[in-house]
Amino acid sequence: MAAPKLVIRGLSKTYQTDRGDVPALAGVDLEVGENEFVALVGTSGCGKSTLLSIVAGLESMDQGVVAIDDEPITAPGLDRGVVFQTYTLLPWLTAEGNVAFALAAAGCKPAEVRVIAREQLALVGLDGFEQAYPNELSGGMKQRVAIARALSYRPRMLLMDEPFGALDALTRHHMQELLTRIWERHRLTVLFITHDVEEAVYLSDRVAVMSNRPGRIKQVVAIDLPRPRRYELLSTPEFQRLHRAVLDSIRAESIQVAQLGRALER
Repeated sequence: MAAPKLVIRGLSKTYQTDRGDVPALAGVDLEVGENEFVALVGTSGCGKSTLLSIVAGLESMDQGVVAIDDEPITAPGLDRGVVFQTYTLLPWLTAEGNVAFALAAAGCKPAEVRVIAREQLALVGLDGFEQAYPNELSGGMKQRVAIARALSYRPRMLLMDEPFGALDALTRHHMQELLTRIWERHRLTVLFITHDVEEAVYLSDRVAVMSNRPGRIKQVVAIDLPRPRRYELLSTPEFQRLHRAVLDSIRAESIQVAQLGRALER
């Protein structure tokens, strides 16, 4: 079998606060294969975003191993593209300018920057909007620019933290279909955080369910649904079975939190 793209072993992280230590992650183990799409789900505060930030190199860890292609992650790098829920676009630059900025920072030759920027914007369906500024774009269009920017310098892995969480339901569905088409066409490795179980099952090859804080990987559910995927799939019995399996696993964690809260009140 091929070696995994991303390896996480024994990952732990504790925050020091004025109220004392707050353990966020404890003994997280996870592997993500080459060109695999893995979603992370779990209750609020279970450490999903902390885990992704450590993989992105934006936060340190207390102990454990995190590596891509056997190379330990110690800082941000061009081998990882990151897309957050907030669009993080530079407001004084056009859509093309935002993508070009990332390409220039990655050391791309000036003669190639405009060509690649336009290619990436076309890939996410923004032909004709290259010269539009962020304040002239809808939320979904801004997120398309952010995805184009993250893909422009051809990272080895795409890290996405609730990228569609701020969008309305219809736009969110459109963006899910767009991401599915991009992934099925380019087959890059994706680690995707979401609170939406339906979204996780629809997009992923596997869904990793995290426990309550301190977070660990409680269960991994294989999503053995055919590709390419279209929204008609959501009404099938097999989709509903997988959706229920993931939801039940998260719900069990929520019940534990509620029971603990009641016990502390006594």
